[in-house]
Amino acid sequence: MASRNGVAQRGAVKLDRPVSFRTSSFKSRLPPSQSPGNGSAVRRSSPALFGSAGSKDDHAVPGRVRVAVRLRPRNAEEMVADADFADCVELQPELKRLKLRKNNWDLDTYEFDDVLTEFASQKRVYEVVAKPVVESVLDGYNGTVMAYGQTGTGKTFTLGRLGEEDTSDRGIMVRSMEDILADISPETDSISVSYLQLYMETLQDLLDTTNDNIPIVEDPRTGDVSVPGATIVEIKDQHSFLELLRCGEAHRIAANTKLNTESSRSHAILMVQVKRSVLGREDDVSSENGDPSHLTKPFKPLVRKSKLVVVDLAGSERIQKSGSEGHMLEEAKCINLSLSALGKCINSLAENSAHVPFRDSKLTRLLRDSFGGSARTSLIVTIGPSPRHRGETASTILFGQRAMKVENMLKIKEEFDYKSLSRKLEIQVDKLIAENERQHKAFEDEVERINLEGQKRISEVERNFADALEKERLKCQMDYMEAVKELEEKLVSNQKPNHCLVDGKWNGEGPGLSVSKEATELQELLENEIDLRKMAEEELKNLKGQLGLYTQSEAGGDAEIFKLHKLLEEEAQQKKKLEEEIIILRSQLLQSNFEAEQMRRCLDRGGSGNGFTGLDSSMPPVRNSYPKDIGNGQKAPVSTLFEQVGLQKILSLLESEDANVRIHAVKVVANLAAEEANQKRIVEAGGLTSLLMLLRSFEDETVRRVAAGAIANLAMNAEANQELIMAQGGISLLATTAADADDAQTLRMVAGAIANLCGNDKLQTKLRSEGGIKALLGIVRCGHPDVLSQVARGIANFAKCESRACTQGMKSGRSLLIEDGALPWIVQNANDEAAPIRRHIELALCHLAQHEVNAKDMISGGALWELVRISRDCSREDIRSLAHRTLNSSPTFRAEMRRLRIDY
Repeated sequence: MASRNGVAQRGAVKLDRPVSFRTSSFKSRLPPSQSPGNGSAVRRSSPALFGSAGSKDDHAVPGRVRVAVRLRPRNAEEMVADADFADCVELQPELKRLKLRKNNWDLDTYEFDDVLTEFASQKRVYEVVAKPVVESVLDGYNGTVMAYGQTGTGKTFTLGRLGEEDTSDRGIMVRSMEDILADISPETDSISVSYLQLYMETLQDLLDTTNDNIPIVEDPRTGDVSVPGATIVEIKDQHSFLELLRCGEAHRIAANTKLNTESSRSHAILMVQVKRSVLGREDDVSSENGDPSHLTKPFKPLVRKSKLVVVDLAGSERIQKSGSEGHMLEEAKCINLSLSALGKCINSLAENSAHVPFRDSKLTRLLRDSFGGSARTSLIVTIGPSPRHRGETASTILFGQRAMKVENMLKIKEEFDYKSLSRKLEIQVDKLIAENERQHKAFEDEVERINLEGQKRISEVERNFADALEKERLKCQMDYMEAVKELEEKLVSNQKPNHCLVDGKWNGEGPGLSVSKEATELQELLENEIDLRKMAEEELKNLKGQLGLYTQSEAGGDAEIFKLHKLLEEEAQQKKKLEEEIIILRSQLLQSNFEAEQMRRCLDRGGSGNGFTGLDSSMPPVRNSYPKDIGNGQKAPVSTLFEQVGLQKILSLLESEDANVRIHAVKVVANLAAEEANQKRIVEAGGLTSLLMLLRSFEDETVRRVAAGAIANLAMNAEANQELIMAQGGISLLATTAADADDAQTLRMVAGAIANLCGNDKLQTKLRSEGGIKALLGIVRCGHPDVLSQVARGIANFAKCESRACTQGMKSGRSLLIEDGALPWIVQNANDEAAPIRRHIELALCHLAQHEVNAKDMISGGALWELVRISRDCSREDIRSLAHRTLNSSPTFRAEMRRLRIDY
């Protein structure tokens, strides 16, 4: 007798192994002619085509549906009941052939792509049936693996076995994911999974039991079928995938029938989406004469999106054999109708019919791409050995034979990866910008060096010139003194009698006559010098007189000293004002430089830059308004001013008598507080106390607004700062400011500061007792969206801290928010159009609802309906899940929903 395990291919050409799709191109195969079978002769299937060079679409490759048959071993019941009968099938695995016994003399022979005996291991089944499909999916093609057969023949064992007790029993689902995870790159690729069941023509989510009616959507342009309402889970490792399968199997519907103790009453569909990043080379660059050049264009980033669908069909059954009745009978009708619709579609495709009735069943709509579409499909048909079920076995075999005639057109689905290319270009642009900034900085440093060198040389020349000039002046003075002395000596010598002796007699007309003219000139010079001397003596006399007067008035010197002290004090005040003006001018200069640099950068980028908040902004941010480093390696203007002037000097200006100086100083402190690195130094230097004093003592709207913004920045993260604000009466001051202010900017700053304090668990009771919650609720009168967003954030922070305290057993009783009357405003604005307001209020509602003692107040206040809406319609998955868990965990909410008949 031949072996029980055999599979034969239906075609003139046998494929000993599946054609691999892991190559760069597909090899063409010529289709052999089809020869019809007669009687017990071998019945041939349609040609086995997996690639053709002459396909109509250059990007599509024909591929026939591959079919394998697997024989289940006899079970205990069959060993007893069929002990005297031979099996109804004989397998010839070496010939890939199966013989179906009609009677003791006549056999029908069928060929399949593979024939698997009852002794075939799960690993062999996977490698024969599913592994070629998985490899195609990794190459970018869609793939389908499906099991078909009578109930109880081992379909679920073949596909969905987890192998928890024996790893060798792992089914196709588990082994497929192992191969996919081993081949992909976690950094660039991703895997997502959905697990569904088709139960009585209703598509249900096995991962979310509440999602029990998922629509099927068809793309009218491409014909692709999708299920947009299904739960999608990202898979990172095999453990998470096994947990997903356990969850799905726990929710799948099964029943006990006469043919199977755990008969699946629904079709299970596992969808695995694979997204891979690849590099594709573009066409060669042609030279001028038309010959292809050795140069090629650079690689372009591509994304391949493929889908693996594993379908565990419910078993076909005859009612008289399964014993189904009541609701199980209705289930059996739906199963048989959907399988019948699938058979009709396969018959139409096998006969090349013009119309294929895909829309007769949701099952056929889901499998539209698997049969006659663009997916590579492998079908495993499972049969039993018992001759009692020969009719069902024959029907299963004929279904597989017809499926082998269906031919699909396989297509790779690739998309250009714009995001990856954009990231690379952004990195290149950033590098070029950084290099340009470095070169620009080096150029500026070189210019500055040249300027300093030039100034040094000019100073040296000026110093040398001054020295030479001083030397020349001293030399001239010395020459003048010597000339005067020489003239005086000549004058004295000329005043003596000068006579000449001629022939022994004195003659008065001697050499004296020749020098008379010179003597006259000398006399005039002498008279001039005498006049100058007299003037000097008179000046000396005057100075002596003034010295005497000064000596006499020495007793009244105290008054003069007082006047000098007064002049010094005036000078000191003037100096202080000048220093304040210098600080202001420095900050304005730095701000102007910063704005000019920002404008230049915007112009360099084509003018497409966003505006920025300058140092002199009238509304400091609640968070940091300056980056740590601004362009060209320069520091922010406020940090530069901080280093140049000093924190103590800036804080001292907060007490200046000049209103403009005080306003400017508080703006500088507010912007310094926006940087976390400066906050500790500001607090240690007494800056927080000074800011609170400004709130307490000044009525100027600008000062109070900016001071509140600075306090909000200081209360952002550090718990020590928050406790210091509370200890110095900060909440009372903020509440008073909120009550007196009408300006939206001021109210936003105050609400931001209180919202930051609401996030501290230790300050809840004190914050409420000092009017913090009342102040927040009073601020909503403004109605500005930015103000309401800060109010909603504060309420969400407060509710979160309360929920945490209740969970830890540190608090009991109603929420302080509800006691202070915040619930009506929360419910009224829970569906606000502004996303930030709506998100914070939704979080606040979820946190309030987690404490059972608040449930009755929330139901009476209308919050239950908002929680139901959030659990269904919220755009954020985490908030939606939180609302869902909260409603399920509260007995009060569940009872009220049952009373109101809310379907949840």
